[in-house]
Amino acid sequence: MVANNNSRDSVFSLFLTVCLLGASIFFVSNRDIDKTVFVIEKGMSLNTVTNLLYEKDIIHNKSFFKYRVYFLGLSNKIPVGTFVVEGKVSSRNIINTIFKDGPIRLKLTIPEGSSSEQIFLNANILFDASDDYNVLFKDLTFMKEFNIQASSLEGYLFPDTYYFFEGTSGRKVLVTMIDEFWKNFNKTFIERTNELGFTVHEVVTLASIIEGEALLNKERAIISSVYHNRLKKRMKLQADPTIQYLIPGNPKALSIRDLRRVSPYNTYLNYGLPPGPINNPGLESIRAALYPASTDYLYFVAQGDGSHVFTTNQQDHLKAKKLYKQYKRENR
Repeated sequence: MVANNNSRDSVFSLFLTVCLLGASIFFVSNRDIDKTVFVIEKGMSLNTVTNLLYEKDIIHNKSFFKYRVYFLGLSNKIPVGTFVVEGKVSSRNIINTIFKDGPIRLKLTIPEGSSSEQIFLNANILFDASDDYNVLFKDLTFMKEFNIQASSLEGYLFPDTYYFFEGTSGRKVLVTMIDEFWKNFNKTFIERTNELGFTVHEVVTLASIIEGEALLNKERAIISSVYHNRLKKRMKLQADPTIQYLIPGNPKALSIRDLRRVSPYNTYLNYGLPPGPINNPGLESIRAALYPASTDYLYFVAQGDGSHVFTTNQQDHLKAKKLYKQYKRENR
């Protein structure tokens, strides 16, 4: 920012894990375990499913299997999806796998501060629904359904770990993330937003900048205070993450040329907040944006270990920058 020569040294990555939510937890080992995968398609009858399981050598008595399903009242509740069983299983276990555990579910973990581009890239690997994402991402009618007054969904795809059934549509993935956003941005947060004289969009935008700056939770509210103080004094935010947002690829040390990029997102050239969020901030950054610490700080500079030095005037800020540069030279 204002100060952060190296806004975020760490590069966000999305970790995708395909996992089965069932009675068993599967551990990776050197042992060879027989796994049988089968797919129940829409419209399959109990007879069809029974024959499928018999042909896969999963069950050995078709009549007994069908009797148990009828007895349990499940014959008209056959789920659709991809299932997996390990080794030899009893009729009771296979029924639990199908009707209780359900189909294989895919795990999508979104770290705080991930860009929507990163989210879509990894979600597409799971669901191959790129058209849905690209179309809906800037669909004003779609956003209006969720009371999002913005030009895109950037900032409103809440970072969390999600589980989806295989074949889930892109729309469903987006709806789930947006719903999670509003669960967290609750009535208390909305009241606080109004108290500050902000809009929800402005809060999310500020939170995304805080997310781009902060590596330590204990500093989020302090970083927030710097931006609030600057906004009140009508000072340019000079937030490095807004410049990084304009540069393709991984974060890098910013040059003078970078700081002169002409864009409404360049907070070194423009006053106030940028037009919208630059990433999808997590709950702690949103909270920090709403509840800044009470300070007189106007500047901060990175220390290379994730922490920052905060100062109230430019003279002290320049000293802190000088010490940081010296530290970098000595520890190169």
